[in-house]
Amino acid sequence: MVGAFDGGRISSEGGLPLLAAVERRTHLLSRFAACFVDERDARYIEHPVERLVGQRVLGLVLGHEDLVDHDELRSDPLLAAVLGVADPLGRNRRQERDKGQPLAGKSTLHRLEWGALETAEEDRYRRIAVDPAAVDRLLVDVFLDSHDTPLEEIVLDFDATDVPLHGGQERRFFHAYYGCYCYLPLYIFCGDDLLCARLRPADIDAAKGSVEELERIVGQIRQRWPAVRIVVRADSGFARDALMAWCEEHEVDFVLGLARNPRLERALEPAFEAAEERCGESGLPERVYDAWLHSTLDSWSRQRRVIGKAEITTRGPNPRFIVTSLAGDAATVYERIYCARGEMENRIKEQQLYLFANRASAHLMRVNQVRLWFSAVAYLLLAALRRLGLAGSQMARARCDTIRLRLLKIGARIQVSVRRIRVSLASSCPYQDVFWHAWDRLQVC
Repeated sequence: MVGAFDGGRISSEGGLPLLAAVERRTHLLSRFAACFVDERDARYIEHPVERLVGQRVLGLVLGHEDLVDHDELRSDPLLAAVLGVADPLGRNRRQERDKGQPLAGKSTLHRLEWGALETAEEDRYRRIAVDPAAVDRLLVDVFLDSHDTPLEEIVLDFDATDVPLHGGQERRFFHAYYGCYCYLPLYIFCGDDLLCARLRPADIDAAKGSVEELERIVGQIRQRWPAVRIVVRADSGFARDALMAWCEEHEVDFVLGLARNPRLERALEPAFEAAEERCGESGLPERVYDAWLHSTLDSWSRQRRVIGKAEITTRGPNPRFIVTSLAGDAATVYERIYCARGEMENRIKEQQLYLFANRASAHLMRVNQVRLWFSAVAYLLLAALRRLGLAGSQMARARCDTIRLRLLKIGARIQVSVRRIRVSLASSCPYQDVFWHAWDRLQVC
């Protein structure tokens, strides 16, 4: 066996045309780029904002988590072609040192994250800045645009998670639950769609800011879908009177976890007696549900419906509680509606583990927020590929990292001529049928 680096112009990102097809269908990258303000002098611009944003997001999708990775990725002719570079081999770059590198390096991409909207016009080196309000609107609009007709009912899942910090980041705080210095971002999903990714310090209540985000998102959704029924779902960290009261005032239902306490456990004792009787008869774990009106001693403004689960497992009693405005059967509300929120955890893990939402190494918190948004858009791009291209295939519910490994990281020989760019994908790729299935679906207008 003899090896040498003489295979010619080969890219390891042969699945990029699939992402380009997703962009043609959704215009996600161009819409995200429109959220940035560019105060640079047009006479000296080689890389427009849309191309810079696309390069950064596609880099994350392909597994290149750090800006420094783009000093190598900038030479990839396939990525350049997908981003619309007329000279994908970089032969006509202005500076001699840049020839052969059609895309931007880490120093240029760095400016996407560090510019501030208030100072971009005067700042000599950071003249590109993101408009946070525009990004917030975009995430909700992407969700609304993904449906041809208004939905009758949607469930908004709220959750907080940790982003560990390992340096002297602004507003870092030690969180005892997670056992580390971290940020505490707030995520809001509707199914697979990400509607909000808000970076927050960890020295706050998990529900802080949730009412403001809910008000903004519900208002934007109801402008387009005025008749939609909305349900808010979250764990016990969000069972706060302010959130429930807002929902009650604005005709939004909720189903929230409720931390157990002696009062709740005493109210559930009759259900546990029934569960013990069933266990004695069957010899198997059993659960019994009960529901009643409940109020805290001083933190709730009114009584609300609480559902309790009296479950006896091989490890002993396992009481669980939720508070809800829904009036259905207790077991159905708990098992079919509340427990389904576990799927949101998978979506957060996809973004945190595989799209690098936890890369918060910048000193300033606002810069780390921009990085979180880049990760969010990378997730939305792959979610769109899953929804539009992979439906009906064996990878219809594949994780983001599985899609990357099987459909995007494909070896390809790149041939550039005057009229066309030919992409010759590896003949041994075992997922050719899935690739062509996605390609054919993405060509449908």
